[in-house]
Amino acid sequence: MISEAEFAQAVATLQTPRDCLRWAETAMRRHGSFLGHGTDDYWDEGLSLMLHVLSLPWDSDPRLLEARLLPLEVEQFAGLLRRRVNDRVPAAYLTGKAWFCGFEFVVDGRVLIPRSPIAELIEQRFEPWLDPERVSRVLDLCTGSGCIAIACAAAFPAALVDASDISDDALAVCRENIELHGVDQQVRALQGDGLSAVEGRYDLIVCNPPYVDATDMASLPAEYRHEPGLALASGEDGLDFTRKLLAGAAEHLTPEGILVVEVGNSQAAVELNWPEVPFTWLDFERGGQGVFLLTRAQLEQHSDLF
Repeated sequence: MISEAEFAQAVATLQTPRDCLRWAETAMRRHGSFLGHGTDDYWDEGLSLMLHVLSLPWDSDPRLLEARLLPLEVEQFAGLLRRRVNDRVPAAYLTGKAWFCGFEFVVDGRVLIPRSPIAELIEQRFEPWLDPERVSRVLDLCTGSGCIAIACAAAFPAALVDASDISDDALAVCRENIELHGVDQQVRALQGDGLSAVEGRYDLIVCNPPYVDATDMASLPAEYRHEPGLALASGEDGLDFTRKLLAGAAEHLTPEGILVVEVGNSQAAVELNWPEVPFTWLDFERGGQGVFLLTRAQLEQHSDLF
């Protein structure tokens, strides 16, 4: 933990952003802070806190690293870092914002911090599995902050997008992000358990559901304990939600529609449970795993297994 003495010394002696970032990296390394919520190195984790304190964008002039900080700015940064290290609060919750598909989103403890590899699929407009020009309806199931739904709205500007979640708290954040990005005429938030709130058929159903199994839930790093458990845990093998989704998805897809689901580390359990089903496991240039794709025809063909 960052002690009171170390905190006081930092506030008294640190002068520039570079000073602060060097100290932040050392402190996070020394105390074993876990990275996994949008950054993959300690420098960027500290930088996100510094830019928040200074109200500066990510593409700020690097020469600002040598600028002198006001004492209040140093104190604010040190306070955020102490919470990051001592309380294991992810940086995105400390700043109240996260990035996904190039868009900034409001986030807090009511929603997961956006980090899904599905971002790459959205940027590619789900080609070659879909014809982007023929996508008219999209469903983002377990939407949380609404990041996938809103990014899909940008990728398919002619499509209507439904963002569904069981959590009223999560949907409050989702609606805030819908308003932030000015897509209230294209994206609507729906409250319901699984597919219960949706009607009709979609060209694309995207879902980043709860998929953490009981073993992994018991050993999650402390940083993940700040996220809503409802959005993480999904039974003994991590597939409680996915089972229901596979059983009901076909009736909500158009004839050429596809289902894309992230199951993360529960990929092995999916393959063990349904070895006959031809899941397409997708690859990602920027890392990530455990995302499968099924067509409506495949879901119907194997419906007796679900």
